[in-house]
Amino acid sequence: MSATARRIRVLAVARRHAYVLQRAPQRWFDVVFWPVVDALLFGSLGVYFSRQSSIGRAGVGLLLAGILLFHVVFQAEISLATGFMEETWSRNLLNLLVTPLTEVEYVAGVVLFGLAKLAIGVGTVALAAWALFSFNVTDLGFALVPLVAILLVVGWSVGLVVIALILRVGQGAEILAWGLLAMVMPLSGIFYPVNALPSGLQPVARALPTTHVFAAARRVLQGHPLPWGQVGVAALGAAVLLAASCLFLVRMLALFRARGYISRHT
Repeated sequence: MSATARRIRVLAVARRHAYVLQRAPQRWFDVVFWPVVDALLFGSLGVYFSRQSSIGRAGVGLLLAGILLFHVVFQAEISLATGFMEETWSRNLLNLLVTPLTEVEYVAGVVLFGLAKLAIGVGTVALAAWALFSFNVTDLGFALVPLVAILLVVGWSVGLVVIALILRVGQGAEILAWGLLAMVMPLSGIFYPVNALPSGLQPVARALPTTHVFAAARRVLQGHPLPWGQVGVAALGAAVLLAASCLFLVRMLALFRARGYISRHT
């Protein structure tokens, strides 16, 4: 099997999902509408609290940087998870299983398309933050590169877990595409340090790679050098999470085939 054939199949998957997005305006909600609402909501909260206390404009920047970086995780995870769910909604999963398309090629195609959605979604947050609150994401400087890379890996890992759970328990697990992120968001300390959480949740928060990413981003915005120690911990945690999610997906896919769970999606 040639590398050219693999690339063609990967691009075909990406083009198919791009066509679905183009033909379904409601699917632009996660890409454009939600990012603008988040920027407006958290930017306005930052402005209000900056006027009520001594935190000043720095507080606005911390809130906007937090929601912008969170949208990296959100867009990466949602693009991958909903990409697979499109196949179940359209009853197309059985067709995919009988084509020469491999699982790796399919995931690569959805990830490729997801990167385009991520660029639009995160770009929309950044543009709204700049236009409405004069916040420039480039204030993070070079730190954006490793932090965004780690958040991408985390988002894809969560997306793989969601896909594995859908394969195992059916379409009832689809709510976890949004539900898991709803749990990760407060535990990651996007807008506040870990010690602001209830004491019982702090060990859980420290185990999440996203917590260390957002802590590192706050340090940079406060004028300190990028804390490479925290970046390293976050990168290690993201790598472990990715390996575990891939293993979980492989096992659930094997079980899906062995027990004939395809009937749940056709």
